[in-house]
Amino acid sequence: MTGVPQQTGPCVVVAGGGTAGHIEPALALADAVMRLRPDARVVALGTERGLENKLVPARGYPLELIPPVPMPRKPTPELLKLPLKVRDSVRRTREVLDRVGADVVVGFGGYVSLPAYLAARGRVPIVVHEANAKTGLANKVGAKFAARVAAAVPDSGLADAEIIGIPLRHSITSLDRAALRAQARAHFGLHPHAPTLLVFGGSQGARSINNAVSGAAAAFASAGVGVLHAHGPKNTVAVQAVPGAPAYVPVPYLERMDLAYAAADAVLCRSGAMTVAEVSAVGLPAVFVPLPHGNGEQALNAGPVVSAGGGLLVPDEQLTPQWIVDNVVPLVADRARLAAMSAATLGTGHREADEVLARIVLEVVKK
Repeated sequence: MTGVPQQTGPCVVVAGGGTAGHIEPALALADAVMRLRPDARVVALGTERGLENKLVPARGYPLELIPPVPMPRKPTPELLKLPLKVRDSVRRTREVLDRVGADVVVGFGGYVSLPAYLAARGRVPIVVHEANAKTGLANKVGAKFAARVAAAVPDSGLADAEIIGIPLRHSITSLDRAALRAQARAHFGLHPHAPTLLVFGGSQGARSINNAVSGAAAAFASAGVGVLHAHGPKNTVAVQAVPGAPAYVPVPYLERMDLAYAAADAVLCRSGAMTVAEVSAVGLPAVFVPLPHGNGEQALNAGPVVSAGGGLLVPDEQLTPQWIVDNVVPLVADRARLAAMSAATLGTGHREADEVLARIVLEVVKK
């Protein structure tokens, strides 16, 4: 057919634009597909305003832009006002699928996935992956006519979903924290041997986390605990150095998350699905502070790790410097407790989800 690229392997189209929580699993799947089938092609769908415009090309995959379809978190009358936008986006997406010669569409939720599912329906096999503990509307729609449905955790709301965890970057799932520890500590200017807490609140930081942790800086110093604190590029954290104590190192952003994980003995962070999966995969004991907005999925995301004994959960409104002093400082200083929590969090899965999903996708193509 004229205009369809010549290829020997399958063309896998991934739809996971918008946020890193949708894009990173899609790219992890893309990498796994290419490891299993080097003759395959992977094409990503996105919109002109999403993070995919930066992340996808940086990973070496072509990006096809389609009109966005903003999705309400729940079925509401607002959805009925979108038929023209949906129709236009579906038409444009169908043109992309035809032009690239799509053999399968893999959706990860969000406003890129809905038009992808509707465009592929009845034409191209669909695989759905749900990363969150509570399924979003796009994936609820896509699951109705998908060839295979996968989810990160049980009870996400998708009937008969295969529970596989979340596809993660190979650099995370293969990370040897012990082997990288010395390099990581030197990279960030941390004490080479002191117990160390990693702190981050997402790419933009979180004011409540910044204030609570920095407010307990003196207690960390007194306990001999170092801190690596990513506060966000628009925020600042000022902490007075204590002579002789392990360093408290504030940074705007962490470009090398692999080194940050390797440098840490424990982590305090939000509990987005990707964050929970990554800290679990590398075996870091965690203190989760769910985002206080949204539909409560962040608390649900942390649930399996907390139940397994690999983490603690504190509501955002309860996170204070005194709570940090009473709960986090003694935790990070307790090596035996950290070792037990690390073993527990490793047992919650995710380390092989990328290749499991890739095999599912390639099996669908064969059918």
